Amino acid sequence: MSQCLNPDCLQQNPSGTIFCQRCGSKMILGDRYRAVRFIGEGGFGRTFQAVDEHRLDTPCVIKQFLPQQSGSAALEKATELFKQEAVRLRDLGKHSQIPDLLAFFQQEGRLYLIQEFIDGENLLDELTRKGKFSESEVKQVLIELLPVLQFIHDNNVIHRDIKPENIIRCSQNCKLFLIDFGVSKEVGGSLLTRVGTITGTPGYAPPEQFRGMVYPNSDIYSLAVTCIRLLTGHLQKADGSDLLFDSMRMQWVWKQYVSVSKDLETVLDKMLQDLPINRVQSANEVLLELEKQKFNKPPKLPVSSISSQPVSQFISSQPGLSFTQNEHLGNGVILEMVEIPGGTFLMGSPNGEGDDREKPQHQVAVRPFYMGKYPVTQAQWEKVARLPRVKIDLNPKPSHFKGANLPVERVSWHDAQEFCTRLSKHTGKIYRLPSEAEWEYACRAKITTPYYFGESITTDLVNYAQFIFGKTTNVGKFPANSFGLYDMHGNVWEWCEDGWHENYRNAPIWPNDSIPWISNNNFHVMRGGSWGSDAESCRSAYRHYSDQWDRYYEYGFRLASS
Repeated sequence: MSQCLNPDCLQQNPSGTIFCQRCGSKMILGDRYRAVRFIGEGGFGRTFQAVDEHRLDTPCVIKQFLPQQSGSAALEKATELFKQEAVRLRDLGKHSQIPDLLAFFQQEGRLYLIQEFIDGENLLDELTRKGKFSESEVKQVLIELLPVLQFIHDNNVIHRDIKPENIIRCSQNCKLFLIDFGVSKEVGGSLLTRVGTITGTPGYAPPEQFRGMVYPNSDIYSLAVTCIRLLTGHLQKADGSDLLFDSMRMQWVWKQYVSVSKDLETVLDKMLQDLPINRVQSANEVLLELEKQKFNKPPKLPVSSISSQPVSQFISSQPGLSFTQNEHLGNGVILEMVEIPGGTFLMGSPNGEGDDREKPQHQVAVRPFYMGKYPVTQAQWEKVARLPRVKIDLNPKPSHFKGANLPVERVSWHDAQEFCTRLSKHTGKIYRLPSEAEWEYACRAKITTPYYFGESITTDLVNYAQFIFGKTTNVGKFPANSFGLYDMHGNVWEWCEDGWHENYRNAPIWPNDSIPWISNNNFHVMRGGSWGSDAESCRSAYRHYSDQWDRYYEYGFRLASS
């Protein structure tokens, strides 16, 4: 369908309509953005799900400025805040957990903001659907969102409206996204909040925010309130009453309604201090506190082992494989996922191996996850490609070399993302691309030599460019590594979730060292080499990249699942 954006009409029109059949308004914004569904409205206007017709109908979001405020001062304030959201999204750039700004313009006398569409469920809806969050789930919320807060604070922005509704769990990869920067404030800029005009949400905003002042740790306070509401299931009521807050004593009493570990109590108490000076000062401080108290703490290397062992030696890992997980796709087509145990390893190449793009070698902690036993095959691809479209169309038979048990190739990074999303919706499980760290960890499988076979490879071990095969081979033809994964070296290049960075300088640190590292460009990481690659390019540490829309005979992928 095609949604009319005229505030007095909102007629649903057939797909492809140029002018609304009811009011005659133009249906396309900026000659490319078409609204397809009304999502909701707030004080500043309405929000619509839309598609970008210049990018193969890629989903996006249209925010239409339609303020409810009256009076010139209030309207001017609302307009300023709406424009501010666009400025904040632009200035924050492309972060993996913040929607990207796509456009901001005026049409037919109204302002519109176009941003990336995050397909998923916000935490308030998740709380309503499944009930209270467990302690481990709340810890994970902290671990995922604190680095996002540190990022925006490092960029001199304070969000000022952290709450469950503004946190979306992406259905594609389960990552948490922070949305709605409409009331965010630039640190050091003019103070937008004035007496009688409070920004933020009652029940989440800290005391200083209601006095017209905000600091970076104001967001930390709101995140803590978000956590205790998720833990207890209790929200502030419409009349302002709140079971979790004793207004007579001006104290939080949330511990009466849920039992959690003393460690988590301590962290939340430090985040919930009324006086900003007594409150934990930065998101990084909270992360350090979590690490100190061993929330999901990765194993640490003894100092003696670091100093006495060669840098290429494997560090540690939990015991080997537990089991495989099979997904039956129909007609005997089975997707096999291997459980990869968590552990730590040295990512990148040691001195004397590789080039600068693989340096510096650094320790990374990887949580347990599942990984495809083989690259995705053409039979598996065709089954999933015939499932309902989510964002883009998929060619059921894109490969140059044909064969049901050959790895699928000529697929772009976006094609692989669509495959993951369709499969996730079909099975109810979350499938995704592996992070670059997960890929290398799984490939090495406790081995620190350039290949999981040793120092070198031959055509008896790997399908690579030695003028013997010259094409893809059936998956599983060559020996597996000790994790039970096949074709990690050669056959097809495998897309990773990560954007491309020239090297590992400034790479994420724990607890985010193994999650995808997003970049501001259109290139994504590829690993493993292919049937057309030389031996050097097939090493465990070798890093390659390509544009996210590129489709070549050597490009395939492998699935991961948390």
